[in-house]
Amino acid sequence: MSLVKTNKAVTMADLMKSVTTNFVSPHKGDLLEGRVNKLSSSEILIDIGAKSLAVVLEKDKKILRSLLGSLKVGDKVSVSVLNPESDFGNTVVSLRRFNDERVWEKLEVLQKSKEKIEVTIDEVTKGGFLVSTRNGISGFLPNSQVSFLDTAVAVGKNLNVCVIELSRPLKKVIFSQKATVKAQDFAKQVAHIKRGELIKSTISNIAPFGIFTLLDSKDGQKIEGFVHISEVAWEKLENIPQSFKPGDEFEAQVLGADKDAKRINLSIKRLTTNPYEEKLKEFTIDKKVSGTITRVSSNGITVDLGAGIEGIIKKEKIPPTVTYSQGSLVEATVLEVDRNQRVVLAPVLKEKPIGYR
Repeated sequence: MSLVKTNKAVTMADLMKSVTTNFVSPHKGDLLEGRVNKLSSSEILIDIGAKSLAVVLEKDKKILRSLLGSLKVGDKVSVSVLNPESDFGNTVVSLRRFNDERVWEKLEVLQKSKEKIEVTIDEVTKGGFLVSTRNGISGFLPNSQVSFLDTAVAVGKNLNVCVIELSRPLKKVIFSQKATVKAQDFAKQVAHIKRGELIKSTISNIAPFGIFTLLDSKDGQKIEGFVHISEVAWEKLENIPQSFKPGDEFEAQVLGADKDAKRINLSIKRLTTNPYEEKLKEFTIDKKVSGTITRVSSNGITVDLGAGIEGIIKKEKIPPTVTYSQGSLVEATVLEVDRNQRVVLAPVLKEKPIGYR
């Protein structure tokens, strides 16, 4: 009995043919799926199914912090190919687009839930604060949305805020500290402040329409106060006087608490006697007066009646066939003096147009 053994030589080419490869061949600009293989402050590696692991290149420290703080090994990610093969043989990729998608999705959730998040002040500006979260979300906190601040507001300070406005196309995020304050908390903070009392406050910011201030609360925190431009002086002002500067302390009268804006409304002018009060008594109902038109708008015309007294003729009192121009003299009849101490007028017409009331 004999055994016959047949040997067949196997070449390297045969071995290569027997192995099927499914390696990805990345190209610049490709968007590929992958999984985190290594995650550290010095290196992030992604398995994208190529011959070697892809290396993440992110120069922006905020994005890098966001990735390190929210990813873990094994997480599925999408990458943008920057370089198909570096000098070391690795594909170079970016997670910027992936991170942006996650950030905006998170912002939308936060806006709907009104969940509090902590931000750090990065820069103090005239209109508010540039802030950022720990995971790299940057945005703006306007002065009008700041509440209960102490006077040591500075770069590096942490605050709790809510997301109140988003615009993805403009990449704009607006935060609010006031939105984190519950109505009952605000009520407790201002319970000791009474309407009509005189109170000292410190100017925190000056806007074209008024003065923002800080008031002391019982627990030592700061409450926002506000003086509208119409409450700064008895005469009509176009701008806040330059004599008012941030940091200045002044006394004002409390008008009341604004629960929606979560601030105390104040008045400076009411600390003095109204110089126009006696003069306004002269403008009795049906009295004929004349004055110079100082402004023409879609709402009507404004009239200078002299001695600092302002009159208005509302548009519904102006016939369609009658036009007025700035600087012209107008004769009118007094209808009333409104709560803003303006004399409401009706024009004296030589002929009564059809349908005029």
